Amino acid sequence: MADYYEILGVSRDAGKDEIKSAFRKKARELHPDVNKAPDAEEKFKELGKAYETLSDDDKRALYDRYGEEGLSNAGYSNAGPFEGGFGGLNDIFEAFFGGGFSRRYENPDAPRRGDDLRINIQLDFKEAIFGVEKELHISHEETCKTCNGTGGKAGTQPTTCQTCGGTGKVQQVQQTLLGNFSQISTCPKCHGKGKIYAESCPDCHGNGTQEVKKKIKVKIPAGVDNGTKIRVSGEGDAGKNGGPAGDLYVVILVKEDDHFIRKGNDIYTILNISFPQSALGDKVTVKTLDGEKLITVPQGTEHDKIITIKGEGVPFIGTNRRGDHHVVVKLAPPKSMSEEEKILYTKLFELSKGKKPQEKILDKVKNAFNK
Repeated sequence: MADYYEILGVSRDAGKDEIKSAFRKKARELHPDVNKAPDAEEKFKELGKAYETLSDDDKRALYDRYGEEGLSNAGYSNAGPFEGGFGGLNDIFEAFFGGGFSRRYENPDAPRRGDDLRINIQLDFKEAIFGVEKELHISHEETCKTCNGTGGKAGTQPTTCQTCGGTGKVQQVQQTLLGNFSQISTCPKCHGKGKIYAESCPDCHGNGTQEVKKKIKVKIPAGVDNGTKIRVSGEGDAGKNGGPAGDLYVVILVKEDDHFIRKGNDIYTILNISFPQSALGDKVTVKTLDGEKLITVPQGTEHDKIITIKGEGVPFIGTNRRGDHHVVVKLAPPKSMSEEEKILYTKLFELSKGKKPQEKILDKVKNAFNK
């Protein structure tokens, strides 16, 4: 989802009046009764979420610091004020600006989209790099096949709900120091349908939906990382009154690897080399995501030198491009030496310094390189 400030078209230091004004303007442009673009409804819902968050000081502070994830972690719903539906612009403006917000359904028989669902899955490191197909076990609400979603027993006819008078909503008025506060909510008797059946469906008990457990296969594209969300269309909960089902969001968690370190689309590995390899150069076999590869360590390579293998990192999702593999060179002094090696290192030290090393000088050299 786009940044909330971008959705409203305001700066990050915008005041409440500016945010309110921006919402009014955008709402008139994007309301589905006015805007017939295919994505108008979705954009309108995003607009509602943006305004609901930025007009609340506490929510805005959380969002500014942690983003949408911070709101979810604090217990706030990410559904947004219009996820269940919305009425005309006058109703919306009255609800937001004229006595308290409440969700309003223009027609209790209007189709309503089902809820979105979320499931977390953990992938091995290379499964995330190269992609994989996973079989998932999910549980969601599906339209009851016995009553076709009506909630009534076969052969029975619905009657108008007496509690809400068929509107699917009830109004509650509370008296406060600031005046009367009016709140409109879903009718508890008919659950927003406006109609009730004398006898409920024996299978769904009047809900119109049933919980169904099933297996689905999901293709995870190459290059996903921790927090990547895969949208599976239509695998959320069933809609109401013939409305579309919600979506299932698969959230990716990736295990770490003992050898490879991932930073974005680049891969880092450590290569330990000896002093002679550093001084003289060498050809060394390194492990990459695609297998072993021979690389050249140039003469005079220093500690922490990075040798880059182009195009052998992590794929960019949905493209043929890949990041790079960076080999970080580390000079590794010998932990133990033979007598011949000690003689050679001593001679090398004398040649480089012009004098004989002091007692235990080799230990000091090794300690210096280990810092």
